[in-house]
Amino acid sequence: MKRKIFILHEIYGVNDFIKMQAEAYSNANTTVECLSLYSDNRIFPYEQEQEAYEYFINEVGFDAPLDKLAEKILEAKTHYDEVLIIGFSVGATLAWRLSTLPLQGIVCVYGSRIRQYLDVIPSCPTLVILPSHEKSFNVHELKETLVTFPSVHTRQYLGQHGFMDIHNPNYCYASYSHVQVEISQFLENKPGQGGL
Repeated sequence: MKRKIFILHEIYGVNDFIKMQAEAYSNANTTVECLSLYSDNRIFPYEQEQEAYEYFINEVGFDAPLDKLAEKILEAKTHYDEVLIIGFSVGATLAWRLSTLPLQGIVCVYGSRIRQYLDVIPSCPTLVILPSHEKSFNVHELKETLVTFPSVHTRQYLGQHGFMDIHNPNYCYASYSHVQVEISQFLENKPGQGGL
């Protein structure tokens, strides 16, 4: 069985963390590709979080990339038995919006803007990883809504936005370790237990 996983990055671009994630899920049967949402493939340092956020919102946004991403993903369906998406932060929100495509699975890691697209009903198994706390909204309320979606598995882990990334100030090793296992199990179609 041949599998393709697309990874959609955070506001910082395809940085070392995203490349590490690609390596984590790559194996003999699985090809992983990191898709840059930035036409010039730029990468922002963590200290430029505000600039990165503004650049993403003003230059990319949550609508413009959808058609191009969908085209690339559907094209991959002609070459692979399984096609999945793993998205982080803004990439997770875009992955959520693509979850109506005929895919084998979607993983959304701290996609806080998913809360703005609750009219999307995923048509494939979807794993949503949430932190225990977000500055801008009530995570528990979002979790309570998502658990009502039929194909969505929602997990919440101790930490704040960015807890998966060893280079991020919000990194939480325990949660990172659990989530890596959780995603691997999900990719093998064995949604795991865990989280808060």
